[in-house]
Amino acid sequence: MDDFDSKLKMFNLFLRTEKNLSDNSVISYNSDITKFFSFLKEKTSVKNIDSVSEDNVRIYITYLRKTLSKTENYFSEKSINRYLSSLKSFFKFLESEKLVETNVTENVELARVSRTLPECLSYDEIDKLLSQPDTTQKLELRDKALMELMYAAGLRVSEVLNLEVSNVYFNEGYVRIFGKGSKERIVPVNETALRWINEYINICRNIIKNEKSGGILFLNHRGRKMSRMAVWDIIKKYTLRSGIEKSVHPHTLRHSFATHLLEGGADIRIIQELLGHSDISTTQIYTHVEKEYLIEVHKTFHPRA
Repeated sequence: MDDFDSKLKMFNLFLRTEKNLSDNSVISYNSDITKFFSFLKEKTSVKNIDSVSEDNVRIYITYLRKTLSKTENYFSEKSINRYLSSLKSFFKFLESEKLVETNVTENVELARVSRTLPECLSYDEIDKLLSQPDTTQKLELRDKALMELMYAAGLRVSEVLNLEVSNVYFNEGYVRIFGKGSKERIVPVNETALRWINEYINICRNIIKNEKSGGILFLNHRGRKMSRMAVWDIIKKYTLRSGIEKSVHPHTLRHSFATHLLEGGADIRIIQELLGHSDISTTQIYTHVEKEYLIEVHKTFHPRA
């Protein structure tokens, strides 16, 4: 397909400049779309993008469903939906730029996927987890500040790892976060978390920082930015120490943050803003969590339940 590369390059430019997506996201789109056109080249007589039909897309989805179920240890409709979503975005762009006459993916629907409720900690479990670090030990003081902040602001692992000292506004009571696609958002932080962060900076960070630390807030013992695995290990360490039997990982603090806000009466749109979700449907899973919570409370306390 002679025109494929040129149109994909135009789409890449759109993703980077208009959608402000990260390099990893653009690479993921490219991989998904390229696989589709490799399929067309090998399995069909289609010669250019204008000749692609809705039937081609549907046949490709059927082909994916068969091949992925054989090659992937874990296969679900989510895998199919990711490929289809990439194609939908690509053809929607082409149609909007009048590079094709019709969007051949428009009537191809995503598969219905049952949503798994995220693991969430109760208020007591959060207190138990956050109380585990021995704050007389410098690195455990760091761990305490990190976990307090992740729960206080509902941060992703990447967000807390890339947070710089200059983006913590102690007097104003918030942090400035650069999330997916470098999208900026302001998230309020409670006084408790800010106090532990301040203590960590004065007692620990100022000692372990060096010329390679830059402005990064949370540092490892060598004075460098921590890894994702280090945060996983921290959460695992204190979960085991606390005796909590649930499967707890860094994202659990983010899930708990959102769920506790919803249980407290926060508006779903506000939670969407705080979490940095571009689509409200991503946030709406927490309404399902709330329903489960309400059902459990009803079973526990209603005299005739």
